[in-house]
Amino acid sequence: MIQKLLYKFFLIITIAMGALYATSFSSAQTIKQLNQSISSTTDKIQKLEEEIKQSENNLEKTRSLKITLSNLIYQLDITRKKLENEIRLTATKVDNTDLKIKQLDAEILYKENSINSREAALGEAVRAIYEYDGHTLPEVAASGLSFSGLWSDLEAIGQFNDSMRANTEVLKGLKSDLENKQGVKQTEKKNLITLKTELGDRKKITEQNKKEKAVLLAQTKNKEIAFQKLLKEKRGLKDAFEQELRDYEAQLKFSLDPTSIPPRGTKVFATPLDSMANIPKKDWLNLHIITQLFGKTVDSVRLYSSGTHNGTDFRASVGTPVKAMAAGTVAGVGDTDPTCPGASFGKWIFIRYQNGLASTYGHLSLITASPGDSVSAGTLVGYSGNTGYSTGPHLHVSVYANDGVSVRTLKSKICGGRTYTLPIAAFNAYLDPMDYL
Repeated sequence: MIQKLLYKFFLIITIAMGALYATSFSSAQTIKQLNQSISSTTDKIQKLEEEIKQSENNLEKTRSLKITLSNLIYQLDITRKKLENEIRLTATKVDNTDLKIKQLDAEILYKENSINSREAALGEAVRAIYEYDGHTLPEVAASGLSFSGLWSDLEAIGQFNDSMRANTEVLKGLKSDLENKQGVKQTEKKNLITLKTELGDRKKITEQNKKEKAVLLAQTKNKEIAFQKLLKEKRGLKDAFEQELRDYEAQLKFSLDPTSIPPRGTKVFATPLDSMANIPKKDWLNLHIITQLFGKTVDSVRLYSSGTHNGTDFRASVGTPVKAMAAGTVAGVGDTDPTCPGASFGKWIFIRYQNGLASTYGHLSLITASPGDSVSAGTLVGYSGNTGYSTGPHLHVSVYANDGVSVRTLKSKICGGRTYTLPIAAFNAYLDPMDYL
């Protein structure tokens, strides 16, 4: 009886492990193939990132060039190439993430099969042990077996029990790994949705870039004289519009309660651009991450009729993702170009934060947030661009005391009596973004 039971024990384990090996071999082949595909797409991603970096370097070199029609077209062409590479990069990341999900599916299936096989084997073994435990020593003696043989059998059973305990521990490990893989799979699925959304966004920005070039060529007939005339008119409109807005803001009365906002120097904001996050703040100016500071500067005196700059400008090529700086609510979005082309913010987003501050992002190429959206630090709200009055692609950030700013719709005499909508604040409601980043 005992010999038969022991034979049954080991037969169960042998069959289970054989089935597990067959499943394991098949799964390992699939996982290996997926690994090779993932490695191939990872190489493509690296090459595309290098090409995009080169385009960004080329664009950076153009910042010091004189604003001419040929230089502007050159910038638009480099930007288009960069955007097209970003589309290919994002599409490749989608493929890469899809492969990772398939790989995780294969690993999850393997672990599920392993768990099922081991659980079935352990279940059969437990039933066999109960069957053995149902026989008393007198029954064993009556069976004609020697007690010396019995002790050998019991020792073998003890070893088998040790094997069962080891298999139980392996089973626990497999279940833990399965839970981890399932968690990673859910994360990758979220990444896939984000990447697919980003792919659609980048296609829209690329189309916008093509239209911008077409409009420029149509306006100038590809002639430098016509371009310089257009540029002069644009600057004049910007100065007039800025003065009109400043005259209106000068009439606004606001008493700033210092306790309603964080103290200066309190770092309550995350960076709006990912590229800034890993660079020490003290290096932002030297590395030209900041292209214009808040307040009265040499550049602000030269560029603005008021002589002051009501925000901070950060270097950002067209299509750079722009993120919310803290928890809050999108309180408005808009575009000033339909009313006064090239005179103000262009595409903008206004966010009220829970910390007593508010901010406007200006010159965007695409807005992805909507009024009423809840955001947290790091939430994608749009992409940087060159809309409105902008001498080159960048992100403009204005920060205010929350109680001193609101989104308003006004008529512009400068712009033919057409209405425009944008955030407007009393002078003393404007704050230096660098005090809170």
